Amino acid sequence: MTAKERFIKIYTENIKREGADKLLEYLLSSDFFTAPASARFHSSYEGGLCEHSLNVYDCLTGYVNSDRFKNTFGFSYSDESMAIVSLLHDLCKIGVYKKGFRNVKDEKGTWQRVETYEYDDQLPYGHGEKSVYIISGYMRLTREEAFAIRYHMGYSSTEDPRNVSLAFEMFPLAFALSTADSEATYFIESERYKKK
Repeated sequence: MTAKERFIKIYTENIKREGADKLLEYLLSSDFFTAPASARFHSSYEGGLCEHSLNVYDCLTGYVNSDRFKNTFGFSYSDESMAIVSLLHDLCKIGVYKKGFRNVKDEKGTWQRVETYEYDDQLPYGHGEKSVYIISGYMRLTREEAFAIRYHMGYSSTEDPRNVSLAFEMFPLAFALSTADSEATYFIESERYKKK
């Protein structure tokens, strides 16, 4: 099963909210399934955005469904909410990466021209807030889902750390999504850990 097929399967099996079908149509008509997740850092290759979203889904469901999360803290989230926040948290990256080139030195010190992606956002509405904005044009989010997506970058964003702390305290799904996004980015998709 391809990443795109798996994404669509998880999406259609779990997200039943009014407007979800129209949002999926939008994703299929966009570059979501071919875009990278970043220009250089993680999943910076064709299809990386879809793969990253699936990695976040796997990390989030593993964390939220753990005994510690459920029994120690008493938190519980529906399959629909977990699919929404993880699969859709980075919709802000649709249409912002353009193919380009840059020069890098190879192992011998010789400059080589390599393909890369350049960031060119024509709707600079922020990161998490832009994803919430896009989703909200098709279907309603719960307040906790909206805050989870808005604050999924956690403390690595330029956001006031007091707001991040309050969001995490008020909406545990925001903390869980931020943790899942970090795990996917820094461990699953990291070249350092892929080699092990």
